[in-house]
Parts: sequence; C-alpha cells; structure tokens
Amino acid sequence: MSISSKIIIGENIKNLSKYIENKKHIISITDSNVYGLYENYIPSKHLVVIGTGEKMKTLDTASNIYDRLLGMGADRSYFVLGIGGGLVCDVAGFVASTFMRGIGFGFVPTTLLAQVDASIGGKNGVNFKGYKNIVGVFKQPEFIFSTPFFLKTLKTKEFTCGMAEVIKHALIAESDLLVFLEQKFNQIISFDDLAIKRIVTDSVKTKTNIVNLDEFENGERRKLNFGHTIGHALEKLSPGISHGQAVAIGMMFAARFSSQRDFIEWNEVTRIERLIKAFGLPTDLSGLNIRKQDIFEAVKMDKKKEDDELNFVFLKKLGDALVEKISFEELEDAIRDLC
Repeated sequence: MSISSKIIIGENIKNLSKYIENKKHIISITDSNVYGLYENYIPSKHLVVIGTGEKMKTLDTASNIYDRLLGMGADRSYFVLGIGGGLVCDVAGFVASTFMRGIGFGFVPTTLLAQVDASIGGKNGVNFKGYKNIVGVFKQPEFIFSTPFFLKTLKTKEFTCGMAEVIKHALIAESDLLVFLEQKFNQIISFDDLAIKRIVTDSVKTKTNIVNLDEFENGERRKLNFGHTIGHALEKLSPGISHGQAVAIGMMFAARFSSQRDFIEWNEVTRIERLIKAFGLPTDLSGLNIRKQDIFEAVKMDKKKEDDELNFVFLKKLGDALVEKISFEELEDAIRDLC
C-alpha cells in the first residue's frame, strides 16, 4: 500500500529543515548544476552528486548510487532527499523505492517542470535503450517541498519546459487555469510570485486529484499522458529536444486529432496553438530532421500500448479530456495527416 505525500507549496527554503529534522540519516541526491548553485542549502553529510541530462537517467546511474549507499553503510533507517529537477527526482525516487526493497524519500523540486509535474504522483523510473521511463515503480514520496526560491535561476528553455505541463493540466482538466494563462501571461513570464504560485498550485491540485482517483494508471490517470504519446517518441528520435518542446508538439498533434474526431472546434485548436507559441514552445516538426514513419515506429514501443491498440488522450472540450483505444493503423494515418 502506498503512503500519502505531504505537498508544501511556496515555503521559504529556510524551513526545509523542519521537514527532515526527525530523519536519522539523510542522503541528498542532486545534480552538478544544482549543487554548484545551491551547495549551501543541501544537507551534505551523505551526498551523491550526479551529472545532468537524460543520459544520466539510466540503470547504470542507479547502480552507481546503490554502490555509494552500500559504501556508506546505508540501511532502512536512511532517508533519500532528491533535490533537483525531474531527472533527479525520478532517479532518487527509483533508487529509494528499490534499495533494500524501499526506504523513505522526499523531493525538493528545483525546476518548474518538477514542481508542477515530475515530482508529483509517485512515478519513479529510468530510461532503458532510449525508451522513456520504461523501467520504474509506483511509490509516493513522504513529502514534496516546492519553493519559488530555486525558480529565479531557471534558464528560459527550462522555464518553458515546465509551462508545457502547466498548459497540459489546463487543457485536460482546468479551464479556469487556461484563461489565467492567457490573461496573466506577462506576470507569469516575469516570475511574479503570486502568478507562479497560482500555476504551481493549480497544476498540483489537478494532478493529485487525478492520481488520487487512479494511482496505478488503470484509467483516469491516463489523461495525464495528453501530448506524451508523440512527445516521448520525439524525445527518443531527437535527443536535443527538451521534454517540454516534445510535449508541446505532441499536444498540438492531439488537439488536431481531437478536432478531426469532432470533439473540439478548429478555432479551439488555433487557441491552443496561440498559447503554446506565446510561451516559446514549438507546435510542429519544423527544424526537426525526423520522418513521420520513424515517429510511428517509436510510438509502437510506447508503454501505454495494449496488444495492437493504444490508449490515446483526446480533448473532449477545453478543460476536459477523454481516453479512447485506437488502432495503430488509425494512429499511423493520423501521424501522416496531422504531424
């Protein structure tokens, strides 16, 4: 049985200590970028610093951390604290969930993507042979400590990467958030504290509400994969593309596909495209040297497939998604027509 997570939003970084003060041994896992910027804020008695980029999200990285844990004599009284972006949270959660059949862990997400999505929901995993998150477990962290303190140093590409997931949450479940993104665009890109707190809070509420209904992705949780079917394929085929960029293109494909299915109107597709572009995200394959057939072949390895069918997420309307099984033949035709 999974535990519930305590989610703290907008807290001062100085108050992190009160959430770990009862832990006997803290193992901090972070990456070299976060460590370089925030060394003084990271508990460092037991410290593991990994490299950056998707190349680090592997079983080899997990194996190296297991070696470090064994070397420091870690046992089940130890607690893993993942401090970093989505990659760090995934790796730290995976290691903690599998070491000695599971030790406690918590997250301090340092990117917008991690705060609104990657650290939430209990999915922990690594990539294998180029396939995203194909090896992993479901296990909730004890807490998620989100603070705006870390977001000020985000590069534009990292910020827009997180905005793709915020837009996703608005499109699948929160029409009020969609309007907020359109009306408060300037405040958001200026890192206004209240605007950022609103988009993080709304995203967390959306995702946790869905996860609470379906923790192990048997139904409702599949809606969170909106845009990710094509997005994950693009990440596999174009290593230089960010997760947010890939998901943005995937969301536009799914929106067009939804219109083709007569769920949403074409003017609503245009509205989605305008919002995605406003945040500096791509909406098509321009500039990517990728063949449509290669996209289809990559999608066929998607972990959401079931035999010869795939659970695909459509927009029934803006702010409301639905999942339908489609054949790979139908998906191939759509990729040919709409990508």
